[in-house]
Amino acid sequence: MDSPPMTPENLPLSEAEKIILRWDSTASEEAREKMIFDGDRHEVDLYLQAVDQIQRSISSTSISDDTNKVNPAVQIAMARLEDEFRNILISHTIPIEADSLTEQDLEQQPSSSSSPIHREAIDDESNYVHDEGNKLFRFNSEGTCSNVSVNSSYRSTSSIREIDLIPSEAVYDLRCIAERMISSGYLRECIQVYGSVRKSAVDLSFRKLGIEKLSIGDVQRLEWEQLETKIRRWIRAAKVCVRTLFASEKRLCEQIFDGIGTCIDDACFMETVKGPAIQLFNFAEAISISRRSPEKLFKILDLHDALMNLMPDIDFVFDSKSSDSIRVQAAEILSRLAEAARGILSEFENAVLREPSKVPVPGGTIHPLTRYVMNYISLISDYKVTLNELIVSKPSTGSRCSGDPSTPDMDFEEIEGQTPLAIHLIWIIVILQFNLDGKCKHYKDASLSHLFIMNNVHYIVQKVRGSSELREMIGDDYLRKLTGKFRQAATSYQRATWVGVLHCLRDEGLHVSGGFSSGVSKSALRERFKAFNAMFEEVHRTQCVWLIPDSQLREELRISISEKLIPAYRSFLGRFRSHIESGRHPENYIKYSVEDLEDDVLDFFEGIPVSLHLKRRSN
Repeated sequence: MDSPPMTPENLPLSEAEKIILRWDSTASEEAREKMIFDGDRHEVDLYLQAVDQIQRSISSTSISDDTNKVNPAVQIAMARLEDEFRNILISHTIPIEADSLTEQDLEQQPSSSSSPIHREAIDDESNYVHDEGNKLFRFNSEGTCSNVSVNSSYRSTSSIREIDLIPSEAVYDLRCIAERMISSGYLRECIQVYGSVRKSAVDLSFRKLGIEKLSIGDVQRLEWEQLETKIRRWIRAAKVCVRTLFASEKRLCEQIFDGIGTCIDDACFMETVKGPAIQLFNFAEAISISRRSPEKLFKILDLHDALMNLMPDIDFVFDSKSSDSIRVQAAEILSRLAEAARGILSEFENAVLREPSKVPVPGGTIHPLTRYVMNYISLISDYKVTLNELIVSKPSTGSRCSGDPSTPDMDFEEIEGQTPLAIHLIWIIVILQFNLDGKCKHYKDASLSHLFIMNNVHYIVQKVRGSSELREMIGDDYLRKLTGKFRQAATSYQRATWVGVLHCLRDEGLHVSGGFSSGVSKSALRERFKAFNAMFEEVHRTQCVWLIPDSQLREELRISISEKLIPAYRSFLGRFRSHIESGRHPENYIKYSVEDLEDDVLDFFEGIPVSLHLKRRSN
């Protein structure tokens, strides 16, 4: 008849002690070289039975954990179990793979941010704005967001994706060991071993995910171009860390320690991830308190949106009282990122207002400041959802007293009902125009100053019309106001340039007393032709090198000029040509045919000198 299997109840105490001593690594070379839980399952169960029997014998005589700890057999057993616990953890430590999990995580998460999936970089030519100290602000608008999904083998909230960090068989063994260590008073040792091994695993996953050990000071000393890359990497990695890595570590702690003692699973979890979590969030904190400048706005908004999207997951993963500090740190960083974004927007407005360059751009073309500002606010409009939540007040510089010559006036009642962001964008356009109005005064030629304003305001209008989001925020009413301004500038240009030229083609002053047919003063007529020739030649010479970059606007202005100039010249020539041709050297006075003028007008605003136009025609 078979003997019954050994259990804690029927295993003799002496036999239990022999089993414990046989696996004493301090006394046996074989015990040092072999691990119980790597071998036969029967041997594992027998060892656990021996530990249970010794614990039962001690508990029947004493309820003190201190008694357990001084018992030699218990001490040997606990040392052995601690080694076994560590070995199981280490042998199953596999870091999270960066590529697969990063891609999976992002694919599963639809972005609630208004930031674009892809954003083109702004042209280098326009990629600056000055502050009052004439320091160049540069920014890179590059930003990307990928898509991801992780199949959870356990449970899934809307975004948490837990995975099995350790096989279920090994989890069972770890729980068996943890129960016995904790019941014998070795809770602290168990937590320390667990935390040490699992923290190393988390650190290894951090390295795989590209998360560096950087202090706040280290981050703030990096160049912004370096930080942009690190921010993109951080956003991707943070999603994996919170939603997969930290969540899975929490789950593992629950599987091993839940129900064994009060909050032991949470203690082990915090022992494992508190340091890495602080390391992770320190990077975002360093960005949030770094020196503000316009080029940082979009990456700060990316960080803000990423952290905002992660906050429910952070609250879910770090839901215990002992992890309050992590939740508080994340919430404070989010608040500081919001404040940084508001501050940068305000400082950008002031930088645009105070940009001090006084050297006129050649040919009255679009000023680099105009390109920069309009490209910048086009990118700002991509973040309209976020910024409308963050902005709670009107532009500070727009509320100054009316009549301040250094600040434009703006009637906010005219745009009442607009979103907070729309008001700020309109204000930026207002101060940009105010700055441009100051810059146009540096042109010595009044016609060129009007052309400069026309070019720049037309560019503003085109940028607004070209962006559906920007046009929606700016509104058609204000867009019509801008359109009226560039058309008025075009009218002012024509008046400043062509009134004098057309004045030469009037009849007044050419007639002497008597009939019209015989009362023309040839000397006055010759002077009039000479004046016209000189004035048109000068306009042609100078305005060929002026530039209207927009081909449609350039053609429209040429047509408008031709509609006034050509009929007037044709009529004048028709009335008075015979008087000149009947005299000596008519070619000295009639230098242009109607066709010549039509050709010359086509040379205007190309940014090309007259000599090149002539060379091109001759070829």
